[in-house]
Amino acid sequence: MREEKEESERRNSMEHITVTDSIRYVGVDDTTIDLFESQYIVPEGVSYNSYVILDDKITIMDTVDSRAVTEWMEKIKEVLEGKAPSYLVVSHMEPDHSGSVQILAEAYPEMKLVGNAKTFAMMAQFFDMDLEERKVVVKEGDTLSLGSHSLQFFMAPMVHWPEVMVTYEASQKVLFSADGFGKFGRVAVNGTKDWAGEARRYYFNIVGKYGTQVQTLLKKASGLDVQIICPLHGPVLTENIGYYVGLYDTWSSYRPEEKGAAVVYASIHGHTAKAAKRFAEILEEKSGEKAELFDLSRCDMSKAVEAAFRFDKLVLAAATYDGGVFPPMEDFLHHLKAKAYQNRKIALVENGSWGPVAAKAMKGILEGMKNLTFCDTIVTIRSAMKAEDETNLKALAEELLA
Repeated sequence: MREEKEESERRNSMEHITVTDSIRYVGVDDTTIDLFESQYIVPEGVSYNSYVILDDKITIMDTVDSRAVTEWMEKIKEVLEGKAPSYLVVSHMEPDHSGSVQILAEAYPEMKLVGNAKTFAMMAQFFDMDLEERKVVVKEGDTLSLGSHSLQFFMAPMVHWPEVMVTYEASQKVLFSADGFGKFGRVAVNGTKDWAGEARRYYFNIVGKYGTQVQTLLKKASGLDVQIICPLHGPVLTENIGYYVGLYDTWSSYRPEEKGAAVVYASIHGHTAKAAKRFAEILEEKSGEKAELFDLSRCDMSKAVEAAFRFDKLVLAAATYDGGVFPPMEDFLHHLKAKAYQNRKIALVENGSWGPVAAKAMKGILEGMKNLTFCDTIVTIRSAMKAEDETNLKALAEELLA
């Protein structure tokens, strides 16, 4: 028992992060979760971030998922040192951030809650508590003085829920960015190491549909002097802010980040897989660009989606199945469609022993989406790949790379 207590105290000490001399990180790393939002694999866990601003009016910025509330409340009490907070700012009502609102509100009955009109409408749906005398309703550009700190609020609807808002603290040039600039993984272990990979996977799978709204938020933020970004997931960003903002601008504009191809395949007995792997080799031989392979029957779907947005070219190779396309590919394409996939060049490879229609089915799902260019050449494999199929793959590669 003593060893467990010492380990817990050591862990808690490691995870205390001072953002500035008056802003403390009190988030929690969740290492017990297997699927974020019950769909995204998080092998290194995820953080639920929360912050305390120490001033005349102590303010807590967001809560955490209810599954982490015990550890979080311990951290809150340690930082407060017996004092009571004046405000809780609620940036986002999704349960991984608002799950502990009621517990905190009941622990500090004099604390007021700060949010916009949509925040409180949604809060009433999640919780059964009377906040009428405790609400501070803010709108675009409103400010709240804490003493030496001043908070300014900016609405960020559909980044990625309608009630989302971000908060700027001017004296220390800190942007509390809600789910913006978040990433999968634990804060205490990874920090900003390899930030882009898991931040990209997080962005496209969760926020990706709302690029226009992210662009609007970036325009608002461009008028602020931001030196520190405090997101609700992932590490606090304190250096090279332009790098992170630049990536968000690229992602939310649906511009490719790299030249290369995501080669995504759905194969039943292995013949389509063989063709996809050979096509990836041909592409790399001809272009020197990377061709990254994804087996949709086995890979993490969110990583395949992330790669499709990362590269400027996409190769779809699938078997025909029940007069359509093999379901793993169909599922993948619907994920792309849901996330507003656009501005890419696409090559199609199909397989079918008696009635190959996979290419038509794949194109049918994606048609109507913005700025997708399909290669005229379609490679149709009849059961197993033959010499003439490789010739056709080379011709398709030439067209894709043109």
